Amino acid sequence: MDKLGISSQYKARQCSQCQGDTEFYCNMCKHDLCLQCKERHVIDLDTKHHDVVIYREICESITKQEICVRHPDKIYEMFCNLCKLPVCFRCKEHKQHLLHGLRTAYKTNRLQQKGNICHIRSETLYNSCFLLPVIKTDIETCLTEISKRQSELFIKANRLKNLIDTVMCDVKIRYTRYMMQRIQQQKRKMNIYLVSIENYEHRTEFSANTPVKFLFFIKRPRVTKIKETPSLSQNLLLSLTEELNKQEVINLLSDIQIIEAGKRQVRNEYLLKLMKTVVIYRSVKVTGVRQVRHISSVTSGKFWINDGDNLILTNIEGKLPLSDDNAVLINRKNYVLHQLTDIVSGWGVHTVTINGDLIYIDRDDNINRLYKDNETKSTLIKKTKPWKPRCVYSSRSNGDLLVGMWKTDTDTGKVTRYNDKGQCIQTIQQNNTGQGLYRHPFFITENCNGDLIVSDWSRGAVVVTEHRGRYRNCYTGPPSGTGLSPRGVCTDALSNILVCDAITYTVQMIDKDGNFLTLILEEETRIDGPRGLTYDDETHLLWVGLWHNTVVKLRYIERQDNQTGK
Repeated sequence: MDKLGISSQYKARQCSQCQGDTEFYCNMCKHDLCLQCKERHVIDLDTKHHDVVIYREICESITKQEICVRHPDKIYEMFCNLCKLPVCFRCKEHKQHLLHGLRTAYKTNRLQQKGNICHIRSETLYNSCFLLPVIKTDIETCLTEISKRQSELFIKANRLKNLIDTVMCDVKIRYTRYMMQRIQQQKRKMNIYLVSIENYEHRTEFSANTPVKFLFFIKRPRVTKIKETPSLSQNLLLSLTEELNKQEVINLLSDIQIIEAGKRQVRNEYLLKLMKTVVIYRSVKVTGVRQVRHISSVTSGKFWINDGDNLILTNIEGKLPLSDDNAVLINRKNYVLHQLTDIVSGWGVHTVTINGDLIYIDRDDNINRLYKDNETKSTLIKKTKPWKPRCVYSSRSNGDLLVGMWKTDTDTGKVTRYNDKGQCIQTIQQNNTGQGLYRHPFFITENCNGDLIVSDWSRGAVVVTEHRGRYRNCYTGPPSGTGLSPRGVCTDALSNILVCDAITYTVQMIDKDGNFLTLILEEETRIDGPRGLTYDDETHLLWVGLWHNTVVKLRYIERQDNQTGK
């Protein structure tokens, strides 16, 4: 028993999600987090944009006194905004410059680096952890692959066996060593890269009480370059042509070319997976339109929406950007940031480019571009009779404009590809047998593999062609045999195709080969049928526009749990 009456018991602050000790704090969730829970928090798709800081930072801990490198008998007191350097009172050359307090400068620069730190945490580190095992696997299988290529060489050059035996010995000695060195070098480069990123994150997290070190650290040019994974080539393999003669074999075996296979990337199927159940986050009434026919995503929560008569730019999340002082708040549901009334009465009649510009079809059947300042507008493609543009889509891969056309007198359709200058570079209209592919395109989009997907209302089908226009497949409804009346269509990061059906009032998912997978929305949309779709590539959220001016936000994709991708 404590005779002095003073308790000697102390209670450490624990993580809000487990029994671990608190090391971090989420300013958005207001949760205490341990190291393990923090790492899960910053890569979770729902919370990866949250502001997670080291716990000491929210306590305004006393900063350490840091010695001036130019005057060792003094400590840093201020920060020179002009020179971007901390200074002490003896640094006379900065007297006439604009000076700020160290803590203020630290907070300002920390805020400026917030996006960079967030990207490193949620994307770069996560993707790199999946990429490193692939490199290790390549190292393990490198000798096997080389042995396989050796066997192929023996088969193709049987008539020149003596020559092959002589040359292959040289290949095995020289090129095996060279290729192993290249892959080992990639492994070392990747390990150094991961250590550098982890060191950067460690130094930024634990600099809450050493602002000068943080300011010196972020001033280095290499810090701002930590954005993506390093440029690493894929496997280096040997290859020969199918038809060989003596001279070709001699040339190939005496001068084997090692070709770079492109930058290493982790495919989305290793990073993402389908959830067992769909999670519906919220349903928002979008006033300003009578119905939601089509949605084009600008940023997360910010969309262009049309109802057949009006086209509005709205912020469904309800957060008014600082630059949009003239935005109108309607019924406390959403902000209407801009409105157009010259849009043609249709469905998939607008799209957003990778630069944030709006492309839409006006009432004169011209295709216009409204730049992201919402003030500058130009006509990109003028009407070409007798064809009428019915839907548009801006390619995310190369910026091409895909336009679904309809010819009224013959009730036939086609897809025309334009470059960014409005010049026609491709037309897709018939399959290999000369039959028409389309009748009345309603919506058009592009898949991750370059396939073109068209929602054709008159055909009651979703028609898929390859990038060059060769017919791939046609989806006409689920196995139940209810048929299909397709409306909005989009694709996700796993190359699945999602389509709204006006018969069953559902959102159906099919794979890239046209096979039915599952229903995304079913019972929830029996009254307000789904019409428009858009998939957010950054947050991996699906936004569904319903008939009675409602937008539903849902998730059916999540990240893989571990580095094995299982």
